[in-house]
Order: sequence, then structure tokens, then C-alpha cells
Amino acid sequence: MRRYLYLGVFSAGAATLAVELSASRLLGNYFGSSNLVWAVIIGLILIYLSIGYSIGGKWADQSPEYETFFVILIWAALFIGIIPLASRPILKFASSAFDHMQTAAMIGSFLSVLLLFSIPITLLGTASPFAIRLALENNEQAGQTAGRIYAISTAGSFIGTFLPVLVLIPTIGTYRTFISISLFLMLVCLLGMWATVNPQKMTAYLWMPLLLIILSFIGLRGFDKQAQGIIFEDESAYNYIQVQQINDYTILRLNEGQGIHSISHPTQTDFHSYWEQVLSAPFFNPAPINQDQIKRIAILGLAGGTSANQIRIAYPQAIIDGYEIDGEIINAGFKYFGLNDDHLKIHIEDARWGISHNRNQYQVINVDVYDPPYIPWHLTTREFFTEISKHLSDDGVMVINVARINKERRLLNSLFSNNRFRFPIYIYHRYPWLL
Repeated sequence: MRRYLYLGVFSAGAATLAVELSASRLLGNYFGSSNLVWAVIIGLILIYLSIGYSIGGKWADQSPEYETFFVILIWAALFIGIIPLASRPILKFASSAFDHMQTAAMIGSFLSVLLLFSIPITLLGTASPFAIRLALENNEQAGQTAGRIYAISTAGSFIGTFLPVLVLIPTIGTYRTFISISLFLMLVCLLGMWATVNPQKMTAYLWMPLLLIILSFIGLRGFDKQAQGIIFEDESAYNYIQVQQINDYTILRLNEGQGIHSISHPTQTDFHSYWEQVLSAPFFNPAPINQDQIKRIAILGLAGGTSANQIRIAYPQAIIDGYEIDGEIINAGFKYFGLNDDHLKIHIEDARWGISHNRNQYQVINVDVYDPPYIPWHLTTREFFTEISKHLSDDGVMVINVARINKERRLLNSLFSNNRFRFPIYIYHRYPWLL
């Protein structure tokens, strides 16, 4: 019987961390993944667990039975499965509120979804103290028993940390990841009840997985977001990817939808935006500049390939190295943004690692990896820009796409002043500034 208790503890630990990591992705797709969002999620999860620890100890003293232990966990599993079904309409409303910048509605939706985690996480928190009470045979082994239980729970948490991030979410999406976690924990509880109580007790709870499967089939159809003109959505290990079609324009948005990362049109190539500004980079060298002289360009942050497509028009002879860490974005680029060019070599890898491991010299290096407030810090260091300088030809120019929020220029000034570039630099975002 003890091994089924340990299996329950392991599964509860795995489910707890899997739900927490999945929660960050669930909310990040709509509200972003800033430090504030992470802090709120982690803080509330810890509060729910603390309440569960307290309740679990008292509950175990009142009813120290295997049946009670597994019943608590199977109800936790059911409420885990309810999270995506209940949150989906709320988050669809939130996506619409985000598009119209309705702050009150966004905050209300955010807090409402977080409340959905209170019941399952609190119930999962009861597992360890309850298991210690069941496993404790005498006071002389109390410390050893408690240590073993927490070690098993932590081992489960280790698995639960990586499984959703590396496997489940990229394969089946965030919503179905919650369903999978729920069904797994239900099966463990049903097995535990069958082995430690009796098969009759187990059959009384068979309706739970059946109900969850039916509700999932009904409630998870269609697109996750309620945004205008969505024609495609996908989840990768890095992003929630959405492609929209609005007035013949096809646009790429990521995660909460802040900003347009790529754009295409069946007849138009000039979008009067920052992609065109990249094309002026060679002309920051002394005149005269001949377009035919531009032989090699690097794009750090290829996305769907808008910059690459426009470079092909302006500099048809240039060879382009495009770096993009997210392979699923590249797939969307092939399918929706005409990312198909014999002169374009695509590198699906981190931009800093990738460019540091080739020997090419470039006349233009376009650093298009910043999307405030999500700035990859390792692409802002002096070491990074030193590496960039090694890959610029004698007439090479680096361009950076970085946001200025209203009149706030601290990010721009910091990038420039802290690195003291010894090569031409052009920092741009919608309106160009030559620094």
C-alpha cells in the first residue's frame, strides 16, 4: 500500500509544478510574461499551497485514511481540468479588451483566471502533510518519514517543471496540457483507490475522466483568441503564434499580441514602417554607394521574413543569413509570408550563439530581437556588440530596432552610451534616429 501512497505524492508534486508552469504560459499568451505577471502567479500559488499545507495536516488527523487522501487528489485533478474550460471564454474576452486597451477589463480577467487555481492548488497542497500522517508508523521515524515524503514530492515537481514546457505545450498546446495533467492525476488516484481501498469505491469516480473528456471536446474547439481575422494559431516552446488577415494584410503577432512582427500583402511591398528603414543602412557610409556592392546581410530576429523579403527587392544580389530561435515562426513564415528565397539561409538558433559560430562578414547586421518589455539581456551586453563588430565588414553598419515609449529615451540612450560603438550604428523604431 505504501508504494501507492508514494505514487500519489509524486504525482501531486508533478501536477503542482506542471500547473504553475502552464499557468504562466496560459496567462502569458494574453497578458505577457513580464516579471510582474510571473510574480503574481508565483505569489498566489505559494499562498494557495500554504493554505493547503495547513488544511492537509488537520484533515489527515481527522480522517487518516487512504480513501480520503485519494479522494482529495482526484477532486484536485478535476478542478485542474476545469481551469482551461472556465478560463477560455474569460481569456477570449481579455484578448478583445487588450486590442481595445480596456485596462479594467484586462485586470478583472487576469484576477478571475488566477482565482480558478485556488481550489486545485490548495487541494494539492494537502498531499504531503496528509501522506506523512498516513506513512508515519512511530515517532522515532517521524523525521525520516517526512524527509522521504518531501523528497518524493520534490522529485515529482522536477518532472512537472520540464514536462509541460519541453513536451506538452509545444505538442498539444496550453489548454490541452491542463487536460492531460488532470487526466494523469485522475488515473493515479483511481489506481490508488483500486489498490488501497476497493474497486467499488474506484468506480464511483469514473464519471470524472469521462465528463472531462466530453467537456474538453466541446469547449476547446476553434481558435483560442477572439481577435479580428485570425486564420492560424500555434504554440511553440517559445511563443503563442497567431496570424491575422485584415483588409488583405497578413500580420504576425506573438503572445499577448503587442506589436506586429511580420506583414505581407498580395500587391504591396512598402508598408511605411520600420522594415523599410533597414534598407537605408548602407547609405550611412560615405558616398557614393552602389546597391550592387551589398553582398551579405544578417538579420537577427527573422520572424516571418518581412525584412528578408524587402532586402531581396532592394539588394537582389545579397546573401542573407536569418537567425530565428523559434522554428514554428519560421514555418508560419513559409506558409503565410512568402519566406522562400534561395539567397536566404535560415538559422533556427539563438542569434548570439549563431552569429558567434560563423565566419561571415556582413555589410548590414539588423538586430531585430527587442520587443519591450521583453528585452533578451544577453543581446544587450558589450560582449554581444563586440561580437557583432567582429562580423562587420569595413563598410559594415549595424541597425537596431528598439522602442521608444512616447518621449522616454532611456533604453535608447543606454544601448548607445553603454557600448561606445566603434562602427556605424543606426537605431530605429517607426521614426529613425541617427545617434
